[in-house]
Amino acid sequence: MSSQESGREKETIELDEARLQGQAEIWRYMFSFADSMALKSAVELRIADIIHSHGVAITLSQIASCINGGLTSPDITTLARIMRLLVRRKIFTVHHPSDGGDPLYDLTHSSRWLLHDSEQTLAPMVLMENHPWLIAPWHCFSQCVKEGGIAFKKAHGREIWDLASGNPEFNKLFNDGLACTSKVVTSAILSGYKQGLSSIESLVDVGGGIGGLISEIVKVYPHIKGVNFDLPHVVSAAPAYNGISHVGGDMFHAIPNANAVIMKWVLHDWGDEDCIKILRNCRKAIPRENGKVIIVEVVVKAEGSGVFDDMGFIFDLLMIAHSSGGKERTEVEWKKILEGGGFSRYKIIDIPALPSIIEAYPDDQ
Repeated sequence: MSSQESGREKETIELDEARLQGQAEIWRYMFSFADSMALKSAVELRIADIIHSHGVAITLSQIASCINGGLTSPDITTLARIMRLLVRRKIFTVHHPSDGGDPLYDLTHSSRWLLHDSEQTLAPMVLMENHPWLIAPWHCFSQCVKEGGIAFKKAHGREIWDLASGNPEFNKLFNDGLACTSKVVTSAILSGYKQGLSSIESLVDVGGGIGGLISEIVKVYPHIKGVNFDLPHVVSAAPAYNGISHVGGDMFHAIPNANAVIMKWVLHDWGDEDCIKILRNCRKAIPRENGKVIIVEVVVKAEGSGVFDDMGFIFDLLMIAHSSGGKERTEVEWKKILEGGGFSRYKIIDIPALPSIIEAYPDDQ
């Protein structure tokens, strides 16, 4: 065989391998939902909690005996097949004893995030995002491309907040999911932004809900005078916290004065023009000399290789599915709305969580 023929054969083999790899990837993406459903079932069955309660690796039979409080006889074959995938995905580990005993299943760093009673858990978010109510709008993406409009409304006939206000079961599912992620991000803010918080004398949390974030900040930094700011009907349900005052209002009209403003996962719910309005009101609320706005949001990185960078793209699609015009933004997109709001100077600070902190300073500072 000539060198030319050998080269052509090598090219053909490489092309065949690339085509096969391409086909394999489409199969994998086609069934990506299988990972989500297996994960959801593990949370519903409390498999991580069962293993954790034993304190050691346990057999499949031991896991099965604890499902549903031992009141039923679970299908152990189905359980084994689900666990086999979750072990391959490194959610759990399996050890095969050398004496030929039953395989032993244990937790990983991933499955510890599925413990229901842990202070840092993502279990409610797994249940929320994989519920049929929240999955349905994803099926409307092509319709949104063709016609425009809001995916959630196409799927359910009303927007997400309207469904939550009229459906107590959905409202609880939604609130539990948001609450658990809020705890995770709040912990990351406190550990990764110490220098930024220690010098603040007063802080207003815009869109602060019932005060979870601001109360935790003031607990660690009791010298800060905290203000929890949200719509009147939201703050009316907020519990009393030491060092915190609850103020009802509308961030599109005015924001209470403070040395600094913090907004966690607020601006991603709004389009650019609305974000600029909110930021201009933030600028009016803080002192010109040393004021700042602390924005806790995802920064999408087109070429990012960090542990959370893939999630930026996914969360942007999540905003199509669940919000009414919100989006995740690249740094260029953040810069545009910050400048429009009067904050041309900023820096991005990484914290140990999915979002980053964008610390922005007024133009005349």
